[in-house]
Amino acid sequence: MLVDTGANVTLLRTDLAQNLKEQLIYTAPNISSKTATGEKTEILGKLDASIECRSRKFHHRIYVADITDPCVLDLDFLQKFNFTVDLEKNEIRTKEEEIPLFSASIQHSKSCSVLAKKRTIIPARSECLIQGVPEVPEQFRYAVTDFPSQVSQKGVLVAAALVDLEREAIPIRVLNLKNKPKILDNGAVIATCEPVVDIVAHPQEFSGEQHLPSTSDNLEILDEAQRTAVRKLLKEFQNLFSTCDADVGHSNMTQHRINTGNHPPINQYPRRLPLAKKEEAERLVKEMVDNGIIEESSGPWASPIVLVKKKDRSIRFCVDYRKLNAITKKDSYPLPRIDETLDALSGSQWFTTLDLKSGYWQVQI
Repeated sequence: MLVDTGANVTLLRTDLAQNLKEQLIYTAPNISSKTATGEKTEILGKLDASIECRSRKFHHRIYVADITDPCVLDLDFLQKFNFTVDLEKNEIRTKEEEIPLFSASIQHSKSCSVLAKKRTIIPARSECLIQGVPEVPEQFRYAVTDFPSQVSQKGVLVAAALVDLEREAIPIRVLNLKNKPKILDNGAVIATCEPVVDIVAHPQEFSGEQHLPSTSDNLEILDEAQRTAVRKLLKEFQNLFSTCDADVGHSNMTQHRINTGNHPPINQYPRRLPLAKKEEAERLVKEMVDNGIIEESSGPWASPIVLVKKKDRSIRFCVDYRKLNAITKKDSYPLPRIDETLDALSGSQWFTTLDLKSGYWQVQI
């Protein structure tokens, strides 16, 4: 975050504003601001949001633009919330907080590039964990990774992470946004490292069994040694269990593809819904978007939604894909032979069944 006493407005970088897109108000085109060098930067939108500094939150009007820094705090922000700029101590202060400042030129000189340790191919619209090597690892120990501008322009994003540069290699999470594989050669610049200003620990009490299903009723037939072994196994793999309705898994083993050949797109008009059901449909759509099950898209394919009432009187959100299914080229898979399955179970005494949490939602399309 850059503190600029010469700035007239507070600015937020475009990619970060996407996390607050529900609050974003898009501005009319051709509205721009002028930088200190005289260049014009187009203002893409504005929003009212809270800026958190240590333990306090400050509500302020923010403008969105394509800038290099994540955020630029302007003079109006400092005056509005009674911040004092102390250049002698290199800090800004309020009554409750003292926040250290670092020179932008010094920070920039300390940054270093992270190079790919080996050649890697990232599949289309996929994410990979790549081993990276800092170009000048002796400069500082702890750093935060970010993506350099030349990488982001090529459809690749790098996740910000706290890394220890004393390690032989550091993990860099890279996302390929394009619809074709991306090749990162050995030695290619995949990220930049900025020195860490401050690390503040917030210890929290954590129960190692908070994700575990209840087992008290199911383990009565076991002796104490067996119960301990089962609990140890469940604790080791506790991340496999769903903790709530919104906690749906994500398989990276495959992606489902609907093969429609050369058939023109199927598009149907939405069916009319009563007002009460329309509100319920909007709620369910928002819930699925928030949980990462679906995402906004635009295209020539469209099928109507159908709301079905379940036995418990709640609503199931369905889509009528019958016309799409009629033109889809079917995949044929051999089913396992039941006699071979029964033979494989011969002599077994313990059996386990697993019920996937919304299994179809766990495979990407």
